[in-house]
Amino acid sequence: MRTAFITGATSGFGRAIAFRFAALGYNLIVTGRRESRLNDLIEELNSRYKIEILPLCYDVRDFEACKKAVQSLPEYFRHIDILINNAGLAAGTSPFQDSDLADYEIMIDTNVKGLLYMTKLIVPGMIEQQSGHIVNISSIAGIEVYPTGSVYCASKHAVNAITKGLRIDLIKHGIKVSSVSPGMAETEFSIVRNHGDEDKAKAVYAGLDPLVADDIADAVEYIVTRPAHVSINDIQINPAQQANTYIAYRK
Repeated sequence: MRTAFITGATSGFGRAIAFRFAALGYNLIVTGRRESRLNDLIEELNSRYKIEILPLCYDVRDFEACKKAVQSLPEYFRHIDILINNAGLAAGTSPFQDSDLADYEIMIDTNVKGLLYMTKLIVPGMIEQQSGHIVNISSIAGIEVYPTGSVYCASKHAVNAITKGLRIDLIKHGIKVSSVSPGMAETEFSIVRNHGDEDKAKAVYAGLDPLVADDIADAVEYIVTRPAHVSINDIQINPAQQANTYIAYRK
């Protein structure tokens, strides 16, 4: 049986990706910070799929917690075929000069350092087995910068650079490295970014049909189901009404 390790699996993209891999017959290691949501996810997956599932509750910003989680993996889950670095967020919508340093910290620590921590811990096993696939959930913000998004965009530019560098370093070990770069997608993303203000979050998508989590799961499934001789480097995926990071046609 193949095994996929998915960070940030309790909501949004990560949750949709977990269900997609379960449908493909993968055993799952799923992580999240919210234990109750993690338990709900496991219960629902177990009710629908005959796979093995290992939940790990910790914060990817904490390297020691990441290390402890990976070291705790039972033998049955130590052969990891796919790592989905999905845990990530945006925080704050103010121009740089008015923004909050605490928001910078959480974005950099989650989007960049958390991804690095998990990859650093999982890659040695992939090198040992001379196979594996890492899929980083990035953003079109890693391709183009937009107003009020400088630090979030910087974090996703870093994800894209790390993805490209990993691909170069790991190619000789038979490890593929890919990314998905979504545009506007309606999940909890904007609620988190607006610090819980649901009205502001809904306004982000007013007048357009945004992407949904299953659209990103579709892209991830496509990436990981290509033949062995094919590697998809990146999929950039936007709503039809979004031209780039800051221009969208709203009806």
